[in-house]
Amino acid sequence: MNKTARSGDINVKRVTVFAKGNVDVYDSLHSCRIGGEVCWNGINEIMRARYEGLSVRLQHETWTRSDALVEADGTIPAGLSQRSLNLGAYPLPSQFSDAIFNTKAEAIVLSIQPDVTNALERHDRMGFLLHPGEYAQWPASDQDWLRREFGHVGKLDPVESMANLERIIARIRQSSSAAILIFNLSPVIPIERIHCYQGLEDSFSTRIRRFNLALIDLSERTGISIIDVEGVAARNGVDHIKLDVMHYTPEGYRLIAEEVVRVLDDLGVFSSEGHA
Repeated sequence: MNKTARSGDINVKRVTVFAKGNVDVYDSLHSCRIGGEVCWNGINEIMRARYEGLSVRLQHETWTRSDALVEADGTIPAGLSQRSLNLGAYPLPSQFSDAIFNTKAEAIVLSIQPDVTNALERHDRMGFLLHPGEYAQWPASDQDWLRREFGHVGKLDPVESMANLERIIARIRQSSSAAILIFNLSPVIPIERIHCYQGLEDSFSTRIRRFNLALIDLSERTGISIIDVEGVAARNGVDHIKLDVMHYTPEGYRLIAEEVVRVLDDLGVFSSEGHA
């Protein structure tokens, strides 16, 4: 449902975008800060320049991984909230949120980045998944608690990831016709110069390529749209816009946001008949 706000004599139509993701999603769509300075101010920089009277209301949550989101019901497990755990970018309300399934939005943005990069912990008795965030900074008692009560859950493979994403998409579709966009990743790592992959079957760049291919298959099955970060980086020069495995220059984040705007426009999200 597009909402219209009145500012002076100008009607501003606001399109709600719910973004569940980490640095790639946040820094491109919300803002990129370097040394406390805003170097890229997000998707509305593009909207103001190109779409008079139209802006994006961005709602953002970080995301630990697709299997945790599949299990999320919006409830923080008993006993967790009583602990003052330093979870860094993954606070408990975000880790266990099911807002993505309940928020009315014209578009929902996800990314494969959490599934590519994150390993989690699962509670032995209660079964919930937890990202321990800044574990190294926890008091020894909390570190002992984690080791005593949780088991390590390694990284997902592409098949597991896409099965989870398909379940997430189906659950969203039960109550919403919002456009669903999923970021892929650029597999080019600036410092990487591999020429023989023997013994490196799961190098990070290879892992990303496998996930990107699996995401194409998911798009074919479900109709979701891919934000082709790999293509953006290739067309504009990886060395020019990419800093490391996951981080881009402000210019890189601007180019990714432009691709998001292009896809949303192509899907009709900005029209009066946009998604409800």
